Amino acid sequence: MDVRRQIRSTLATLQARAIVSGYDREAAVLMPVFEKDREPHFLLTLRTEEVETHKGQISFPGGMRDGEESLEVTALRETREEIGIDEARIEILGRFHDYLASTDYRVVPFVGYVRSPFRVVPQPTEVAEVLMVPFSIFLDPARLRSEKMMRRGALIDVYFYSYNSYQIWGLTARIIKDFLAELGGQSPVSPASP
Repeated sequence: MDVRRQIRSTLATLQARAIVSGYDREAAVLMPVFEKDREPHFLLTLRTEEVETHKGQISFPGGMRDGEESLEVTALRETREEIGIDEARIEILGRFHDYLASTDYRVVPFVGYVRSPFRVVPQPTEVAEVLMVPFSIFLDPARLRSEKMMRRGALIDVYFYSYNSYQIWGLTARIIKDFLAELGGQSPVSPASP
């Protein structure tokens, strides 16, 4: 089964976790998936130091809901604004679990298949770099570690993936880890050294 059909099938049968309270604002992200050299990849953004939150971190394109627009529209709009990929090149494959960010946002991820050829045009005040990271990086247990951190009054596992000189961590790493687990990938965690 090709990756697009596998993802669509998985998300169609997923009992997605919905967060209905305990958040201040709503945001959506797009999990852009594409294939290169017959291998699925994610498009991720390295945020600039000029953005309001999560400066210098790696994330999926996304942002706050604008007015009454649907969260799917938010994810597509933010992707176009941040990395220049038009909605016409993206096929939404489904919605993933809701997450509560440390900023008290309810974050709703949508998985979008990006049709080739495409070109990225980073928005320079928001995106320092666009990364094209193969799924296999996130399935390599040697690249994953976790640390216990206090978030919202509770001790939780925070995941970190190493990719070249980058650390992909926090909510983005959690979403990727959960998503690949739903697809049937294995990604055991090596606890951080004390």
